[in-house]
Amino acid sequence: MKASFDATDEVVVITGGAQGIGAALAAAVNAAGGTAVVLDVTAPADDVEHIKVDVADRAAVETAVAGVVERYGRIDGLVAGAAVQPRSTVLEHDPSEWTRTLQVNLDGVVWACQAVVPHMVARRSGSVVVFTSGMASTGYPGAAAYAASKAALVAFAKSLAAEVAADRVRVNVVAPGVIDTEQFRGANAGADREHWQDTIGIGDPEDVVGPLLFLLSDAAAMTGSSLTRERAFGKLTSFSGVMSD
Repeated sequence: MKASFDATDEVVVITGGAQGIGAALAAAVNAAGGTAVVLDVTAPADDVEHIKVDVADRAAVETAVAGVVERYGRIDGLVAGAAVQPRSTVLEHDPSEWTRTLQVNLDGVVWACQAVVPHMVARRSGSVVVFTSGMASTGYPGAAAYAASKAALVAFAKSLAAEVAADRVRVNVVAPGVIDTEQFRGANAGADREHWQDTIGIGDPEDVVGPLLFLLSDAAAMTGSSLTRERAFGKLTSFSGVMSD
């Protein structure tokens, strides 16, 4: 069975979409007839609409989103993917780096949702996707700040989902697994990369696009749910979604 998605006239804002999963999704949204708008401190390599924004800056996020609404009149989807993944043990973690990780990974999602979701509520339509990580539940040596931020996002997303469900705005969480992105390679060189390759495997950004398009589409009649990428036949290729309580 082959799935296809029609995003004609739909506008999707992607934070952290200059590379990796976000870049792959932006290309797919545009290819499906929609408009992807990337909010990132880095410019995308491809010809994708881009607004330079540090998601940790609440005012900058609000300004960027207001500009998107003014230009297109709507935002149908928000994929909050901006994140940083520094490596340091808890006892040696630099306070400013710890704070910066939470500002980007957690606060940045909150600011994006506060800027975008009211427009969705007003239209009684919209989909928000937030990224978590398997580290949120297992932890990982040297990744406490990243893991903590991703664990907090699960509670945040499920709370937001409950708050806006009556307004027909959906909020779901994706744990994409270990994906071969620039950020992953920077944080997982040498023995760490070998660990992931030998245990759960390493996927490609394009592997995550289908589930993301599904969650953004009207076919995903669910909210407060988590989609988790699982290992299948030696490669991370299957997703399962579970409705929240």
